[in-house]
Amino acid sequence: MEYVTAEGVDVPVLGFGTWPMKGETCRTAVQHALDTGYRHIDTAKMYNNEGAVGQAIADSEVPREDVFLVTKIRRQNLAHDDVLSTVEESTQRLGTEIDLLLIHSPSRTVPIEESISAMNELQERGIVEHIGVSNFSVEQMRQAIAASDTPILTNQVKYHPFKSQSEILEFCIENGVILTAYSPLGQGKVIGNEVLEGIGEQYGKNATQVALRWLIQQEMVAAIPKASSQTHIEENFEVFDFELTDEEMDRIFDIQGGLLSRLRSLLGL
Repeated sequence: MEYVTAEGVDVPVLGFGTWPMKGETCRTAVQHALDTGYRHIDTAKMYNNEGAVGQAIADSEVPREDVFLVTKIRRQNLAHDDVLSTVEESTQRLGTEIDLLLIHSPSRTVPIEESISAMNELQERGIVEHIGVSNFSVEQMRQAIAASDTPILTNQVKYHPFKSQSEILEFCIENGVILTAYSPLGQGKVIGNEVLEGIGEQYGKNATQVALRWLIQQEMVAAIPKASSQTHIEENFEVFDFELTDEEMDRIFDIQGGLLSRLRSLLGL
């Protein structure tokens, strides 16, 4: 495992996403992920699988202190008192405290400052170790950082070779915030991509593994791919035995520019 460090906190750079798995499927997948070597597990209240995730961690031979557990507060529960009650419910379902608590999406009605204040209270109580956000714009990140008594550890956003997050990533790097990439494989779109497959051939890797390596090799970026089959769980983890060159990294970044150019051509722009 490799790590990305922010504010002195080492976070496993490759995590395991659990949406939309539920029940025994989720429990079994998380158990196998832990057995494979994943130590960063991502869930959320709205996934309705915190119980299964917590059970997998409890049943695992991996010590709890070695697992970096992330969950999220739904947009509907971001008022101060709702934050306190919903996180208590999450800890009951998980059967443990939370290493990283995120705002899942910014509220349209509750000020960011109100939600962050409640999250800081949970940190003071020892229920939550670190806090962060998800699906926040740069301006919303600025507000969260200013409102918090503790560091905003991450902003979890959709990021993959076909979707640029350059503005958010630049802000994260400048402010010591991790960008955690969800849907890092473009929900399967990376499979069959000629650039990714071509690069992978040189290392005996597939397009999925190249896409994940591209992400975690970037400064201040972590990735949380989801997989349910044992084969894919293991394949996604096999990204620590090779390293992309600067030229290969640039070729993958260029995929986004190429897609935009083709779109403009199709639109006659």
